[in-house]
This record gives sequence, structure tokens and C-alpha cells, in this order.
Amino acid sequence: MSKWIYGIDIREHGSGNAGATNTFRILGPRAGSGVMIADMMKGFIAVKLSILSSYAWTSEPFVNLQIFLGLAAVIGHIFPIWADFRGGKGIATLFGMILSIHPIVAVSLVLVFVMMLLLTRYVSLSSIAASIAFPLLILFIFNAQAQELSYRLFAIATAFLVVLTHHKNISRLISGNESKVPLFRKRRMRQ
Repeated sequence: MSKWIYGIDIREHGSGNAGATNTFRILGPRAGSGVMIADMMKGFIAVKLSILSSYAWTSEPFVNLQIFLGLAAVIGHIFPIWADFRGGKGIATLFGMILSIHPIVAVSLVLVFVMMLLLTRYVSLSSIAASIAFPLLILFIFNAQAQELSYRLFAIATAFLVVLTHHKNISRLISGNESKVPLFRKRRMRQ
């Protein structure tokens, strides 16, 4: 998107990441929002493809198929074949996947993300906090609605995956070098 519309490779600017956060920082809210929506739709639509199966919508095989299709989209986002396997961190795609499977949990995760972002202005820390909240919500609050073992295991694995993909951000947070998002003001592209 950055190459087609703005004539730059977003991976050569800022954090070098091809995701929405780096796009927000480098190209501004309009471009960042577009990337975020596109990334979310990847996960959302991938999961919705499960309705084409012959499984009953409340069955364990159906939930497993939803998780498989969503994870395929997330892995494809993190390691895109057409972009030299250099994609984003998969947070927005993962969110789209969760939104498609369990909308109430997704809205709860948005609240955790936004609260942490408003408190700290760190997108990475907000993503990590929301990912850690995901299995906690599934295991303790929405357990009756998410009884499939595979979904609970997926929630736990998600927290580990997000922390793993944010290891550089965690190092920068600890050293005090992580970039904050300037809330409520426009940013210019950095050269």
C-alpha cells in the first residue's frame, strides 16, 4: 500500500515493520487506518470462510477450522510470500480473527488496548497487554461461551506469540527507547 500510494517501501522507514503501527508513525492516521482495516479484514474474512464447510456451526471441528483459517491469515501476514517474508507483527489480523470468532471478547480486548494506549502511548505495550488479557478473558470470564479446548489453547498460544513477536519492542521498552504514539496530533513522514 505504501509503495502504490506513497511511492515508498514502509519497511525502509521507522521500525522497518510493514504493519499498521509503523504506517501510522511514518505516513499518518489515514494511511495507518487503511492498513489496519485491511489487516483486520484478512483475519476476519479468513475465519468467515469456515461457513462454507459442512460442519455444524457449534461443533468442535467448526471451531478448529475457524482457528486454522484465521492462523493461516496471521502467518501469511507475518511472513508474506510476495513481500520477501517481511510482513507485520500480525496484531490487527489476529484481532480480525478474534472478532470473527468471538466478538464480545474482541471488544473487551479493544478496551484493554485503548486503556493501555491512553495510559502509556506505547502501541507495543498495548498489544502485549491485550494479548495477555485474551487467555484471561477466555479462561475466567467468557469460559462458558468458549468451551472448546482448542480455542482456549489458541488464546494461550496467542499471548506467547505476541510476546515473542514483540521481543525487540520489549527490549526497547526496558531500555526506554520505544517510540510513543503521538495521540491527537498529526505526524509528518520521517526521512
